[in-house]
Amino acid sequence: MKGVIFTRVSSSGERQSTERQIKDLRQYAEHNSIDVVKEYSEHISGATKNDEREVLIECKQYCEQNEVEIICVSEMSRLSRSIYELQDTIKWAKDRHINIYFQKENISLYDKDGNESLLFPILVACLGFVAETERENIKFRLNSGRELAKKQGVKMGRPSGSKNKADRKEKYKEAIHMLKKGNSIRDVAKYCNVSVPTVQSIKKEFINNKSIVE
Repeated sequence: MKGVIFTRVSSSGERQSTERQIKDLRQYAEHNSIDVVKEYSEHISGATKNDEREVLIECKQYCEQNEVEIICVSEMSRLSRSIYELQDTIKWAKDRHINIYFQKENISLYDKDGNESLLFPILVACLGFVAETERENIKFRLNSGRELAKKQGVKMGRPSGSKNKADRKEKYKEAIHMLKKGNSIRDVAKYCNVSVPTVQSIKKEFINNKSIVE
């Protein structure tokens, strides 16, 4: 069986890595006779919309073009923390009869005989709701903490010694130039030797907000 591994963490760097996810999924694939032909690691928030996730889009395209039979994911929230985006990806897979396996939950869209699991959509709806609720609770706690800090007079934002916007623009001027020319985020990241999240941040700050002055 031909398969791919898909992993995700919210940010890049030493604090968060997809290494453990990949290792566990490789073991699962080996024990279940799955030939892993591609591995994808994404560094982005799980709340991001599917059409803004270049790694996920690339993964889907590869699966369609190379007759991949199964996508292995460590847990449901790695595919998305938004229940609607999660269901959208699952529908995409179902329409193409591509199986999706979630290791932590130990569920898959199709069983070993290729029959659609009757429990899968029920579990996805329930567990997806839990994941999205957890995300909303985290946002609430963070926002509540910020408001409390403001009332207590705690200074918010970056420290005074951090680089200002002009310095950041100068530092990443080549990346900004490439983004303006229409290059993809992944291509810019590779060429400029910076992380994908950094390029996404640059695009949001200087391109989407139209804050670049020629």
